[in-house]
Amino acid sequence: MDLQLVDEIRNGVSAAEATLYEKYAPRVFYLALSEMRSRENAEDVRAETFLRVLQAIRAERLRSPEALASFILNTARNVIREHFRQERRTEQIEADEIEKGKYAEEPAFLDEDVKSAIEKVVQRLKPREQVFLRMYYYEEKSKAEIAQELGIKEDRLRLIKSRALKSFREQYDRLTGKR
Repeated sequence: MDLQLVDEIRNGVSAAEATLYEKYAPRVFYLALSEMRSRENAEDVRAETFLRVLQAIRAERLRSPEALASFILNTARNVIREHFRQERRTEQIEADEIEKGKYAEEPAFLDEDVKSAIEKVVQRLKPREQVFLRMYYYEEKSKAEIAQELGIKEDRLRLIKSRALKSFREQYDRLTGKR
């Protein structure tokens, strides 16, 4: 049954996607609810899980269609872990901000001239380099997510990162007269 569902989804049959959701959504929701103790978060996990599963199936990244159930539940577990990691990061940032309130009189890490120079340098970078740096450093996306969004293989990210940083350094040095 799962093999047929996978084949139909790969062939663009939307009814197969609905069948997949109906078959596995309750299990994913129960797993997420038992881990997260929040209906809203469990619903978010369920939605994100099926989004990722359908993307993997369509892109033929599902190695063993016969193990579809395991793939779906493992994807849900990964989404749950990511949620908890993000929650810890948010808590840490909030704690840091509270602590920084004590030291409000200290100067900012970057002065306005440096911030302005960085903004100008970023505008001079190639669009792909801008997008990569934003996703990697500001959005803190995983390499797999970045590769998927850029439509490239994950192996190429190291090269793109290297080139983007080199270009950034060169542009910054030129702008600030450090060379």
